[in-house]
Amino acid sequence: HGDRTDLALPKVQEDLLKELQKTGKPIIYVNFSGSAIALNWENENLPAIVQAFYPGEATGTALTRLLFGDFNPSGRLPITFYKSINDLPDFQSYVMQGRTYRYFRGEPLFSFGYGLSYTKFSYANLKAPLSLSTSSEAKITVEVTNTGKKDGDEIVQLYISNTKATVPVPIRTLAGFKSVFVKAGETKKVEFTLTPQNFSVIDNDYQRVVEPGKFTLSVGGKQPDAKAIAIGLVTQLDVAVTGNRFTITN
Repeated sequence: HGDRTDLALPKVQEDLLKELQKTGKPIIYVNFSGSAIALNWENENLPAIVQAFYPGEATGTALTRLLFGDFNPSGRLPITFYKSINDLPDFQSYVMQGRTYRYFRGEPLFSFGYGLSYTKFSYANLKAPLSLSTSSEAKITVEVTNTGKKDGDEIVQLYISNTKATVPVPIRTLAGFKSVFVKAGETKKVEFTLTPQNFSVIDNDYQRVVEPGKFTLSVGGKQPDAKAIAIGLVTQLDVAVTGNRFTITN
């Protein structure tokens, strides 16, 4: 009942891409859309995809500079790209379960926060107080190393998962991100400040509260998953929040 009945490209456009691929020439597919598209065939068969959204009148110049390597791409997806509309709840359902990176438990085509670059980064030495107060700020730091051969910006993403909540909570929540320029072979330390708000939940009375509990901090170039953690693209740390439960009023 929405303006579209599926997430795929119009058939005529995908058919055109398939004909172009038959030429044997490398195809860089640039997708202009304001929302997620199920680019399954494109992901499996084309060497590169650029998600351009609606970039404006300087599009030609920006894309040319990007594709010819004048700068290292660092954009990250602000939405989840699903594989199929079948992965989503019914259009008429307004529950959040199964929607967005915070509640979707399936395997997305491209996750929120995903993006490639012309170099590689690794993460190590995530440090934070192992016991945090419900009423105080806390500093956390992580080291980011450019392990590739090209200088570039990295989007360092911090996610928090509440592992012992007394009420339903998201799988994880983006608590902060920073863009940092790292030269090839260089390591930089990045710092975040966590506030009580970052650990808050909505209780059964619909009040935003901070309560003692256990949390997992994940910092990296994408959302945490087993593969990203294994190869050093994401690092994690478990922390405890202690103190008195209180309500956030502003």
